[in-house]
Amino acid sequence: MKLAEMELDREVVSEAEWLVARKDLLTREKEFTRQRDALSAARRALPMVKIDKEYVFDGPDGKETLADLIDGRSQLIVYHFMFGPDWDEGCKSCSYLADHFDGANRHLPHRDVTFVAISRAPLPKLEAYKKRLGWRFKWLSSYGNDFNFDYGVSFTKEDEKKGKVSYNYGTWEFISDELPGLSVFYKDEAGDVFHTYSTYARGLDHLVGTYNFLDLVPKGRDENQDSTMDWVRRHDDY
Repeated sequence: MKLAEMELDREVVSEAEWLVARKDLLTREKEFTRQRDALSAARRALPMVKIDKEYVFDGPDGKETLADLIDGRSQLIVYHFMFGPDWDEGCKSCSYLADHFDGANRHLPHRDVTFVAISRAPLPKLEAYKKRLGWRFKWLSSYGNDFNFDYGVSFTKEDEKKGKVSYNYGTWEFISDELPGLSVFYKDEAGDVFHTYSTYARGLDHLVGTYNFLDLVPKGRDENQDSTMDWVRRHDDY
């Protein structure tokens, strides 16, 4: 039974009793905030890896390298959007995340950050899907280069035959030739580009503003625990 079909099983108390419980939770929320701040600081302190390989992408501005994409800034966030070369449309779960990108991207350039999405599908497919869903963020194709494979989000026919892939810093059963992720890069004053961070799977949760709203309400995310995102639709499919 889905959570939405269930009655809320919560105790009804007086305002005074509720306030005691709420203050107890507030103490835990503040501790979580401090832990999150410490984790963010540790993330920023990770060592970097210099990128010596040149990747050339197809985008709305023509052919661009990874260094070009940083666009005069020093920091680049790349969302690895699941959209394979032979797919007719992008992944619905990635589309759910992508609905949140444009709002953040109004502010990121003012904090020395460039944001782009990259997929293996050819550029005309990306452009058509982007137009369909009304997005504005920059989206490029890595079709023909190794970028998605090197950053652990695309997999070969050989991987499929083996039934195992290296993903999210571990070994997993093969489930798709494309999986989601996010990578961060830094460009120094000499023009060298470095890989500073990548995250995958539930490491992407905090990008989803909708989840943050749902986590506030009594029924929560209202998800099937065996398939947590089966409720999600592309926003023009609801």
